[in-house]
Amino acid sequence: MKFFVDTADLAEIRDLADSGLVDGVTTNPSLIAKSGRNMLDVIAEICDVVPGPVSAEVTATDFETMMAEADVLSAIAKNVTIKVPLTPAGLKTCKALRERDIMVNVTLCFSAAQAVLAAKAGASFISPFVGRLDDMGLRGIDLIEDIVEIYAQYDNFETEVLVASIRGPAHVVESAMAGAHVVTLPPNVLRQLYKHPLTDNGLAAFLKDWEATGQSILEQANDRKNAAE
Repeated sequence: MKFFVDTADLAEIRDLADSGLVDGVTTNPSLIAKSGRNMLDVIAEICDVVPGPVSAEVTATDFETMMAEADVLSAIAKNVTIKVPLTPAGLKTCKALRERDIMVNVTLCFSAAQAVLAAKAGASFISPFVGRLDDMGLRGIDLIEDIVEIYAQYDNFETEVLVASIRGPAHVVESAMAGAHVVTLPPNVLRQLYKHPLTDNGLAAFLKDWEATGQSILEQANDRKNAAE
């Protein structure tokens, strides 16, 4: 499973990219607005940090303007993925861009039927929103399971399932169990994956036992080096 980070915060992206856990980045107009910066500058800087797919979303709703915006965004870097909404105009844009070998992330998916349409249009990624479905009292992961099962039936469907609207570690685990290809995580959720009280307690016990020995690995290394000289 690939991990994308869902943010436009360059400091967060650089920090997480250094961990080796980030395979790509997703942004949207809301995240760009929070940054308070020029969208094109932000996308360019993210692409310099992360070599994997970087989703940049069009803001138009009609086909012609979506294509014009996509031309601008795709010119920023080769790893830009154009993000379009799951609307008739969005799917038309998806097909046209895929014919030019430009990656496309079809977003705002809330049904398996919509996911089939995106795959038919040649989407590189489909982004079902599990958290928003959970908010409605539904089980968002059911949708992921359905889409993965449907896509597996057809060799000509190459669209990857990119789980979005992740609210916590449970969504990540459930997405992995369902066979999703990608999850896109807010930075705070990605960091939550590290955490477990038994890990913290175990580390504290190890360090306490080591401290009681009065030893230092670095000091011992220096002593050995000096002795060899």
